[in-house]
Amino acid sequence: MLRQELQQIIDQKTKPLGALGQLEAIALQVGLVQNTSKPTISKPHIVVFAADHGIATTGLVNPYPQAVTAQMVLNFLGGGAAINVFCRQHHIGLSIVDAGVACQWEEPLLQDTRLLQHKIAAGTANYLEGPAMTAEQCATALHKGREVVQQLSAAGCNTIGFGEMGIGNTSSAALIMSSLLQLPVSECVGRGTGADDAQLRTKISTLETVSRLHQIEALHQKPLELLQVIGGFEIAMMTGAYLEACAQGLVMVVDGFITTAALLLARAIVPAVVNNCIFAHCSGEQGHQKMLEALGAKPLLHLDMRLGEGTGAALAIPLVQSAVLFVHEMASFASAGVSEKQ
Repeated sequence: MLRQELQQIIDQKTKPLGALGQLEAIALQVGLVQNTSKPTISKPHIVVFAADHGIATTGLVNPYPQAVTAQMVLNFLGGGAAINVFCRQHHIGLSIVDAGVACQWEEPLLQDTRLLQHKIAAGTANYLEGPAMTAEQCATALHKGREVVQQLSAAGCNTIGFGEMGIGNTSSAALIMSSLLQLPVSECVGRGTGADDAQLRTKISTLETVSRLHQIEALHQKPLELLQVIGGFEIAMMTGAYLEACAQGLVMVVDGFITTAALLLARAIVPAVVNNCIFAHCSGEQGHQKMLEALGAKPLLHLDMRLGEGTGAALAIPLVQSAVLFVHEMASFASAGVSEKQ
């Protein structure tokens, strides 16, 4: 049995049993995901999905203007964001996807292969007034997310992390969490990009109104309908990407609050998706810890980060690489001539 074979290989390395802690659990998990006693990490990659949210134009849920989404996409392409720094440092591939940014890019950028053009629309509709997207838009976003992963897998990537950029997307994530975990909105909403106390109260009140309007509490067993009503295009594409990465047998390194909300949706569709997931960190955004507890997840890092962009995943991927490398390169008691515990 593969699990027993992997565990024996791990236990026979020159160390006390369990001395490498979570790295041993990761090594075992990666081997099981890849169905091999010789797991590898090949061409690790981060995909950042970017999109705008109609609710953001109201100013009720976010202190930053909606234009920041497009500005940050340009920053990603210019190499100046935190995710760029960490991916360069750790030799991780990086792709940026326009899933629905409310911006018309100029011609040179439309030809830039670093920006994957999958825009569904120039942002979602305002879910204070109606559903965020149509059923057709939701289905298209899920499909495009799958396509992105298919292309990376075909190019040899077997380990992937997802990031996001979208002013207002912590609000969508909080509503998804509230519905799927059956928790009050107030327990799910955080400060996002830095709301002060007054802004946070307005954000909570606004999202409680949205919850009542769409009766999201009753949608916890209808993940696609929930996504259509209050999701963002970037969250929808991430959901599709998770599902395809699971189907392709990829290892997924899960980032923070918004990316975990997308995973909750994916799990509601295909529960086995979580078997392929390694959880990078516990975000400083309120609600993320409760999400992780609901998933039975044990995050690798606790750095009080809440930036998004896939930054937590980029920092955790080297730990996953270390877990795999010790399986390959660390001597066993027999090969090193070291006596085992009596």
